[in-house]
Amino acid sequence: MAKDRKIWECSSCGFTQSKWSGSCLNCSSWNSFFEKMQINEKTKRFEAKKTTSTCMKLKDIKISSFDRIKTNFSHVDRLLGGGLAKGSLVLIGGSPGIGKSTLLLQLSDIFAQQSLKVLYISGEESLEQTTLRANRIGVSNENIYLLSETDFSSIKLQIDQIKPDILIIDSIQIVYKSDISSSPGSIVQVRELAMEFMHIAKGYGITTFLIGHVTKSGDLAGPRVLEHIVDVVLDFEGEKQNGFRLLRSVKNRFGPTDDIAIFQMNEKGLNQIANPSAIFLEKRKKNLPGSVIASTIEGIRSILIEVQALVASSGFSMPTRKCSGFDQNRLALLLAVLEKKVRFTLKDLDVFVSIAGGMRIKDPAIDLAILLAIASSFSNRNLDANTVAIGEVGLSGEIRAVSRVESRIKEAINMGFKHVIIPTQNLKEITKSIHEKINVIGVDLVDEAIDRLA
Repeated sequence: MAKDRKIWECSSCGFTQSKWSGSCLNCSSWNSFFEKMQINEKTKRFEAKKTTSTCMKLKDIKISSFDRIKTNFSHVDRLLGGGLAKGSLVLIGGSPGIGKSTLLLQLSDIFAQQSLKVLYISGEESLEQTTLRANRIGVSNENIYLLSETDFSSIKLQIDQIKPDILIIDSIQIVYKSDISSSPGSIVQVRELAMEFMHIAKGYGITTFLIGHVTKSGDLAGPRVLEHIVDVVLDFEGEKQNGFRLLRSVKNRFGPTDDIAIFQMNEKGLNQIANPSAIFLEKRKKNLPGSVIASTIEGIRSILIEVQALVASSGFSMPTRKCSGFDQNRLALLLAVLEKKVRFTLKDLDVFVSIAGGMRIKDPAIDLAILLAIASSFSNRNLDANTVAIGEVGLSGEIRAVSRVESRIKEAINMGFKHVIIPTQNLKEITKSIHEKINVIGVDLVDEAIDRLA
């Protein structure tokens, strides 16, 4: 039988080797190796599990429907594929203070009202702090149990004793296993704890939520394997100043992905927004240069958003190009198209672009709206306030077709807009009934769209 042996593991990326070295060959981190024992018991455990599995023919496997737990947030239930699957492992990531704990406290109250036993592990706050937040948002139910603990062995004892239906870990970066020498939040700790909670969720049938931190770039902190282990990854995003919050489905083994649920934060917690387009457009000022309405697709719904741009003279030798809620590289592409194809002189000017409301958009169909907003600010001419711009911009200055254009236009009609600019290639998809309700304008090139500015 193989013996236990000492190995060296990188605390940054988890790479292992037989000897210590100053720099990791995998991630180039310095002084990141620590010594640990490679215990052969793990091998025996996995080998024991293999003997219990048997091969079956695909056609002989019977699929039973997953038991679903309703959250009473209709958009969240849709996001999860009809409700929360029993025994699933859910990872919720977001920046500090965005409202992850508030959301899960509200969900805890909803689950407790369904006679489900909820165990909320608060590692970052004391029981008094968590109780104060619960009282502020009106959460009080005898089926909710609070525990302020960071040691996994103590948490496991409480799980065995209480036997909850719902388990919430706030957060996984603060919990640690005492038999691992690395500090809490390290890649090794997070990876091992994710495996432990996965076994708890699947073995005991406990639906488990893990709250995770994010890095400066907005990605989930910890090893990438963490996202592979869990069943559902939800990204909680938004700007603290405007109060809007977006819960985005990044991964879901029990339902759709790339869908969103939108909330508004107030002193009583999070409220679901039924009509996001109305919320995002209610504060806009009409007939101002640099403001254009765009239509984007998030999941199965179309949402109208306001794109704002500001072009100003630069006081430095290197002009500034900044954007909020939009890809910086995409902005550079659109500026290059304006300079090359429309002859706009932007090389000595600062350019700022923002998606109002705090949304982060990756849909290329808002390219035309961003380009028109920049051109509007540059020329000090505005686009008609009742016009929506839809289209992807190519490097040759052509307006390329977009997907689901009919759904986008219907949302514009519902919001009372009178005109919509779309790629000429999409005109064949527009039905006669839509033409009767809104003026559809087809454009082939950027120049044609800019000519629509007043």
